[in-house]
Parts: sequence; structure tokens; C-alpha cells
Amino acid sequence: MRRRDLNSRRGFLKTAAAASTAATILPLNPEIGAAAEALAAAAPGPNDKVRIATIGMGIIGFIDTDCALKVPGVELVAAADLYEGRRVRAKEKYGDQVSTHVDYREILDRKDVDAVLLCVPDHWHAAMSIEAMKAGKPVYCEKPMVQTLAEGPGVIAVQQERKAVFQVGSQFASSIVIDKLREMISAGAIGKVNVVEARYNRNSSLGAWQYTLPLDASPETVDWDRFLGKAPKRPYDATRFFRWRNYQDYGTAVAGDLFVHLLTAIHHATGSTGPNKVAAMGGLRYWDDGRDVYDVILSLLDYPATQAHPAFTVSLQCDFEDGGGDATSFRFVGDEGVISTDLASLKLERKGISWPTADQEVKGYNSVQTFSQAQRDAIAEKLAREPRKGPKSSAYTGAETFKPPAGYDPRFDHFVKFFSSVRKGDPVYEDAVFGFRAAAPALLCNTSLYESRLIGWDPVKMQATS
Repeated sequence: MRRRDLNSRRGFLKTAAAASTAATILPLNPEIGAAAEALAAAAPGPNDKVRIATIGMGIIGFIDTDCALKVPGVELVAAADLYEGRRVRAKEKYGDQVSTHVDYREILDRKDVDAVLLCVPDHWHAAMSIEAMKAGKPVYCEKPMVQTLAEGPGVIAVQQERKAVFQVGSQFASSIVIDKLREMISAGAIGKVNVVEARYNRNSSLGAWQYTLPLDASPETVDWDRFLGKAPKRPYDATRFFRWRNYQDYGTAVAGDLFVHLLTAIHHATGSTGPNKVAAMGGLRYWDDGRDVYDVILSLLDYPATQAHPAFTVSLQCDFEDGGGDATSFRFVGDEGVISTDLASLKLERKGISWPTADQEVKGYNSVQTFSQAQRDAIAEKLAREPRKGPKSSAYTGAETFKPPAGYDPRFDHFVKFFSSVRKGDPVYEDAVFGFRAAAPALLCNTSLYESRLIGWDPVKMQATS
């Protein structure tokens, strides 16, 4: 993953904003400059139109398409889906000029498709990504990049061999909130990171993937055999088709869907390549509706020290029955402070490690109280002669709070970066290597939970070690 220097980014913003009149520019506050830069950089020239096709018109398919079309110069020319009703809906929403297909390969053969958005079930991600890149199509592939660890090296190899534009759609990588978090950590705002806590909780049936089934779902309106692909053969099942995330045959469970977002943010903020140990526990505690995946998971991941960061431990949580409400949040803990964010705002608190006064050490909650009076007096005299330790504090004097502009959407920034790579050949922002390094630990959380064991992982070689 290539990242631009933040100071250069802001310098470019001022130039781009002054030169561009094609888009409405957000306020030029340096703290929220990335969003304005994205709009300015998105303005295309007369020959820069990008014609896209979306493969998989489910919930994310429509969300991604809507967001991509907000980038100036992007046009939808085709869509593919295995359910007839979604092909109809694509024309209703985007116009009869949009060509619709059942077989995604027809889209890859089209000369008028400049790039594809892959918004299909997880078990199709790797195969379609490889086929699309080999067909010469830039690819925006929804997360997780792969369904299994074995698929990762193949996708990476094809991107690198073909020098293909391939970006994973985990938009936290482009969030200006996470950019700010990264900047603060690099500047020493919390000292040495030692723990990261992150959660992605939900508390509704829809959040737990109990999506509504269409009344006309049938073998006549759904291409069931094509949907199955590499998955085990079984009779048509509308619930499995429309709620595929609930089944290991097609999805990657809670960790693959949501932990990958948390890991994307953590890796971007810390510059990490990944953990070397993964452990997870959880189970199916509430949504017992026939699914064969869990609905609660807690994981611990150990990150070794590297040139980019000290050793730290990550705690991840996803609870689909959080009675307190759904929430996504992070706490980056260091020896000098803590940065907390819910992605809508960010706050730094700096207290540092606490050291007692001489009086507290002698009279407070400490073993000195249990010593003889002679020892207590001797210790008190000794402490009076010694200099006292105080909270460790860096020279950080930067911002302590941050909020993105109202309505900010990191998904839009992520698409701007993708189309910049398509148009101008800019380095891919979240490429296959970064995408796999975020997906793999999430998939290892599944393995650890299902097999009740600690998993070893080499984040550099991207290989399991135990």
C-alpha cells in the first residue's frame, strides 16, 4: 500500500483546489484537507471518462455503484447479477442504457468496460479478480480479498505479473480519520503503542444478515448452479442465496466481513504488516436460524516489533447481539496516552504512567505500610533525598481532537484513489499485498475459533507457521 506524505498532500491540495472549478471544494482546513483534495483530483479531462460495470448487484453492489458514480467522469454501462429482480432494478435505477447480464464473463469480454467493481459473495472474489485482471480490466474488489488463505498468493501474483490496477474495497484505508490517527501516532502523541482495542458490534436482525427474501425467488429467477461455483453442490435454497454470509460455503463469517475493516485501519495507522500470533473464541449465541457461523467472536492478535512500530497486542470484538446498540470504535493505547475514535471523531488523552509521590509511597497502597516503623522511617528518609519520577511525556504539541467534515464518506475517497489509478496509472492505494495482509489474520481468527487453537503467522512471507 502506497501512502502519500501528509504535508505534500496538503501542499498539493492548495494547488489542485485553485486550479479546479469542476467540483465543489470542501473548506480548506488542513485537518480535513484530504477530502477536498479528493474532489479536486477527481475532476477529469475530456478524454478521462471511465466506464464501469458492477458484478454483483446486492446491497454493497448498489452502494458501491452509487458512490463510484459520484466521482466525476465515471459512467455505468453494464451490470451482472444472478437474480433477475436485481437486473431489473439496475435498469430501473440507472437507466435502460445499462446492459444487464447473468454471466459475468460477458462483461469481461466487453470493449466498452474500462473497469469492474466486484461485489460478489466471498467464494467468488479470487476467481473473478484473476479472470478480470487477465482480461485487462482494472478491478475494485470488495473485502475480504479472498475466502481462503490458499487463494491469496494467486491474486497477488497476477496483479504483480500484469501490473494490474487491483484495489481492495476496504475503505477505512482511505479514511482521513485514520490518516490523522496515523499522523498523531507517528508524531509520538501516545508514546509507544502497546495495545489496540477495536470493536464492530451490531444489535439488529438486518445487521446480523437476516436479509429479506424476495417473494419471486425461485429456480426460474435465480441462477443457483452458477452461484454455487466452487462451493459444494446442493439443491436450490433461497435463504442460502440471499443470506450467503451466514454460511461457510460462501462467506468468511463475522471476522471476514468486519474484522478485516478493523485490521485495515490498524495496519494503516501503525504501518504494520500484520500479527505473528492469532487466537479467537466465540460461538453462536443468539441468531440460531440455521446458519453455520458464529455471531460472537473475540480475538487476540500479537504484533511483533518492527522498524515501523514496537510490539503490541490487538483485541478485536464483534457481537451481533449487543443490547447496548451497534458501535464501531478503536482505542490505541501507548505509554504516554490514548487515542480513541468512533470514525466520526477522534480524541487524544495524555496522562502517561503514574509515579507516586514520596508520601504516597510510604503511606499509600504499598507494601511499606507492612514494614516495621524503623524500616518505614529509613525508606521515607531515603525517598526524601531522591529525585522523583514524573509522567513520561514526549514533545508532541499537535491536535488533541479531530472531526471529519459533515457527511464525509471514506468510501468516496477510496473510489477517487481507484479511479486515479485507472486514469493516470497512479500506484494502487490498497493493493493485493495489503489486502491479503488484512484478510489473512481475519481468516485465521475463523480457523482459531473453529479449531480451538493458537495460530502462528508470518506477516512478511504471508504464510501460516502453525
